[in-house]
Amino acid sequence: MSRVRQPPLVTGISPNEGTSWTKVTIRGENLGTGPADLVGLSICGHNCLLTAEWMSASKIVCRVGPAKDDKGEIIVTTKSGGHGTSTVSFKLLKAEKIGILDQSAVWVDEMNYYDMRTDRYKGISPLSLRPSNPLGIDFDKGKVPLKDLEALFPGVSGEFTSENFSATWYLIENHSVTSFDQLRMAASNLKKQATKKNEGSLAYVKGGLSTFFEAQDALAGKTQYPNTTQRVCGTQYAKTTQRVCASDTADTLFQEVLGRKDKADSTRNALNVLQRFKFLFNLPLNIERNIQKGDYDVVINDYEKAKSLFSNTEVSVFKKVYAEVETRIGALRSLLLDKLLETPSTLHDQKRYIRYLSDLHASGDPAWQCISAQHKWILGLMQNCKEEFINYQRGELNTPLDLEGDPRPSAFSRIRDTAPLSKGGILHTPRHSTWHYETPQQVQFVEKLSDVVIGQLPNFWKLWISYVNGSLFSETGEKSGQVEKSKKNARQRQNDFKKMIEEVTHRLVKLVRGALLPSTLTELELKLYGGWENKTELTGPWLTQVIHTVRVIFEALVALEIPNDLLQVIQDLLLELRHHCLLVTLHHTADDVKRVAEKEDWVVDNEGITSLEQRLLIILSNCQYLEKHTFLNLAEHFEKHGFTGTEKITRVSREDLDESLFDAYIERKSDPIVGSLEPGIYAGHFDWRDCSTPTGVRNYLKEALVNIITVHAEVFTVSKDLVPRVLTRIIEGVAEEMSRLMQCVSSFSKNGAIQARLEIDSLRDAVASYLSSESQ
Repeated sequence: MSRVRQPPLVTGISPNEGTSWTKVTIRGENLGTGPADLVGLSICGHNCLLTAEWMSASKIVCRVGPAKDDKGEIIVTTKSGGHGTSTVSFKLLKAEKIGILDQSAVWVDEMNYYDMRTDRYKGISPLSLRPSNPLGIDFDKGKVPLKDLEALFPGVSGEFTSENFSATWYLIENHSVTSFDQLRMAASNLKKQATKKNEGSLAYVKGGLSTFFEAQDALAGKTQYPNTTQRVCGTQYAKTTQRVCASDTADTLFQEVLGRKDKADSTRNALNVLQRFKFLFNLPLNIERNIQKGDYDVVINDYEKAKSLFSNTEVSVFKKVYAEVETRIGALRSLLLDKLLETPSTLHDQKRYIRYLSDLHASGDPAWQCISAQHKWILGLMQNCKEEFINYQRGELNTPLDLEGDPRPSAFSRIRDTAPLSKGGILHTPRHSTWHYETPQQVQFVEKLSDVVIGQLPNFWKLWISYVNGSLFSETGEKSGQVEKSKKNARQRQNDFKKMIEEVTHRLVKLVRGALLPSTLTELELKLYGGWENKTELTGPWLTQVIHTVRVIFEALVALEIPNDLLQVIQDLLLELRHHCLLVTLHHTADDVKRVAEKEDWVVDNEGITSLEQRLLIILSNCQYLEKHTFLNLAEHFEKHGFTGTEKITRVSREDLDESLFDAYIERKSDPIVGSLEPGIYAGHFDWRDCSTPTGVRNYLKEALVNIITVHAEVFTVSKDLVPRVLTRIIEGVAEEMSRLMQCVSSFSKNGAIQARLEIDSLRDAVASYLSSESQ
C-alpha cells in the first residue's frame, strides 16, 4: 500500500512583492514529485501554472500574472498531495502604463550564437555583454596607474572575464577608496545576481495562453439549447458561431499583447545587430590587448564567436574587419608555436600551448613538432655536458661547472637519495662539503649527465603518452575529431619516436663509454664522444659510484615503463662497468697479495665491500685458524690430563662463534644474488611460453655469475681456505632458487624449454667445482 503524501505547504516566496510578470522563487514542502505532478499554481488568485518551472520538492520558479487582488496567498496543487496551503503572501504592485513611444519593459534576451568549439548555442561572449559594473557601486578609477598594477601583479589581469583574473587587482583599480560596508553589500548583491537565470520570451507567451484558454472555455459553455430538436437543428450553426466568436474574442484579447510582443521582437533584433557590430569592430583591439595580457582563452572564445557570425558575411565592411581579425589570429598562432618550441619548458606549458594551437586550427601537427624539438634539445644538452667538462679540464673554462656551483639538489640526487634499498636503491656515504673538489671529473660528468637524462626524459616520455592517448586536446578537439586524428598520427609515428628514445639511450651510453671505457668505441665514435685526454684512472670506489649512478638512470627509465628492449644498451653498459670494476679490484688485490708475500704489514685493501663484511671475513679466517691450531690443541691437552669439557670447547668454537659469523656473512652475500634471479628472469615481460629462438644465456645469469666471481675474489683476498666453504653455500642457495622458479612455471614452449635447459646447464658447468650433493 503506497504511503499517503502530505498536501503542499508554501513557507516562503522571494521577492515577496512586485509588479505583474515578476519572476519569483517559491519555497516550501511537498511541492510535487516532478514537473508532471504539479497541476496547479496560483498567486493572488491568478493561475501561474504555465510559467511555472518545477525545480525540486521544495522549490518552484514562476512569474506572477496580472492578478486582480493586491495581496494574496500562493497556493500549490499536486496530483500526489492535492490542494495546498500557504503561510506567506505576495503583494502585487501596480505597473506604470506605457505609451506607444515609451520604452518597453520587455527584457531583451542575450543574443544566442552557434559555438563550433562546443557544438551548441551560447550567449554572447564576455567581451561583448560583460556587466559594466558587477558590484553595483561607483568606480573611482585613476587612483593607481595601470603600469604599477601590472608590475605589482605579473601574469594576472584585472579583467573579471580573464582566466588569470585577480580580484585584488580589480578592487585596487576600481574601488580603492570604497568602504568595507559598501563592498560587503556589493558582494551580497553579486551573489544574488549569480543565482538568477535568464528566461526568454517563452514565459510571456505562456502567461498569455492562460487567458486564451479561459476565453475558449467561456465561449464553449455559452451556447445552450432548450430541447433536443433545437440542439439537433442548431448544431452546425453553433459550431460556426462558436469558431467565429472565439476567433474574434481572441483577436480582441491578444491584439495589444501581440502588438507589444512584435515591438519587443523588433527592439531585440535591433539590439542584437548592434551588439554584433560592436563586438566585431572592437574585436581586433581586444585580441591585441588580451594577447599582451596572456588571456589566450578569451581570445580563442571571441575568435570562435566571430567566426560563427561573420565568416560567411557578404558585407564588405564586415569582411574587412574580419580579415583583420584573421591576421591577428595568424600572428597569435605563430606566437604560440614559438612558445611551444621554446626550451626549457614545463610539460604543463607544452600541453597548454598545444591545446591553444588545436583550438585555433593551426596547420601541421604542433604536438609532434614539440616532441621533435624536445628530442633535439635533450641530445644537445647531453653533448654540451661533455664539452663543458672537457673544456673545463683543459682550462678553457675559468668558472666552476653547474654541478659544483648549484646548491640545489639535482633530479638525480633526489631520486638517488630516496631510492629504497629493496628496489635496487643505492647504499652510499653522504657527500662532504668538499666532495666536488675531490671527485674525479669523469665521475662528476656521469652524475651531471644522469641529471640531464632523469630531469628531461620523463617529461619527454609523458608528452608522447599524452599525444598517443589524445589527452593533449580540450573539448574542442573532441568535437572536431582532433583527438582521433592525433591518435592516428601517433600510431603512424611510433617507429619514429622509438628511434628517438634509442638515440637518447645510445648517446648516453656512448658518452659514458667515452669517459670510462674508450677502448669499446670506434675511432669515429671517439671523436664525437671521447676527448678525455687528462682523465684520472678511477679506483674501485669511484667505479662503484659510477655503477650506482648508471643504475639510478636505468631504474628511473624502467619506472616510466619504457620497453625493455630500448634499455638493453644501458644493461650492457652496466655489465661492462662491473667487469671493468672487477678487473681494477683484482689488480689492487694482486698488489696486496704481493705485499703479504714480501712480509709487509697485512692491510686489507678491500675495494667494493663494506667494512662489516670485511671484518666478518677477517674474523672467520681468524676463527678457522684458531680452531685448527689452538682450540683443538687445547682440547687434546685437556683430554690427556683428564680434564672434561673438550666437547664444549669444540662446540663453542664451531657453533657459537664460527657458524653464527659464517651464517651472517653468507646471508649478506647470498641474498642479493638469489633475490636478483626472479626479477632478472622475467625482465622485459619474458614468458617461457612465448620465447624466441635461444642465442645464448641471458643477462640475469651473467650478472649472477659476475656477483659469484666477485664474492670469490673478496674471500680469496682474505683467506683462500674459506673459498670452497663460502661458495658452496652460496651456490646451494642459487640452485634452490632456480629449482623453485622452474617448478613454478606452468608450461614451456619448445624454445622456452631449450632456453631453460641452456641456462641451467651453463650455470651448473660454471660452478661445477663448488657443487654439493644438495646443489646437484
